[in-house]
Amino acid sequence: MRRKQSMELDASMFPTPVWGGALLIYLMALAMAVRHAPWRRLRDGAQWNAFLGSCVFLVMLWLLRTEMRAGLVFHLLGLTSLTLMFGWSLAVIGAGLVLLVLSLGGFADFSALGLNGLIEGVLPVSLTWIALLLVRHYLPRHFFIYIFINAFLVGGLAAVLTALLVSLFLLLSGAYTMEQLGNDYLPFFPLMFLPEAMLNGWIMTLLVGFKPHWVASFSDSDYLDGK
Repeated sequence: MRRKQSMELDASMFPTPVWGGALLIYLMALAMAVRHAPWRRLRDGAQWNAFLGSCVFLVMLWLLRTEMRAGLVFHLLGLTSLTLMFGWSLAVIGAGLVLLVLSLGGFADFSALGLNGLIEGVLPVSLTWIALLLVRHYLPRHFFIYIFINAFLVGGLAAVLTALLVSLFLLLSGAYTMEQLGNDYLPFFPLMFLPEAMLNGWIMTLLVGFKPHWVASFSDSDYLDGK
């Protein structure tokens, strides 16, 4: 019987050293995030509410899953926006909270928390943060560059890269053959890019327009004044 695939991996697909090792690495990344997180920022009630509200929104977003084929399920991530809003550390923590809620609710395998945390949390968050630093270094700080590249383009690429890594793990685990993935999953990758890109692009456009103080990576003086 063919396994059911979701964006979240199942620990039963892998030997214990794989998901156990992934859990250890994930806990190390999470510990680093906790250590370096700007907790002082969350002492502000408005910022704390924005962070918790973002996490609740992501829980609901991840529960909206689209079944593209029998057993092949996809959901939006939204982590690019969370990273641009709160930075690497708090975004990793936020993604961990979302996965913990889903795991406790039975929507993700608790034993595979490390694997899913690395692939669906640390990976897209780190990609977004590295891209932000590179764009700041090599390109002018301009509103449209920020929205189109850091939010839209990176958001879509993060979703595709996450799906690719999930596919690789499923292929190596033997849960799917390359033929099955090629027929039932890989052709939908372009459809994963656009909605994720548009979601993050629209969210960040609205936030920098109406709630710029919620966005740690954006300031009017850098991206708007004199442009």
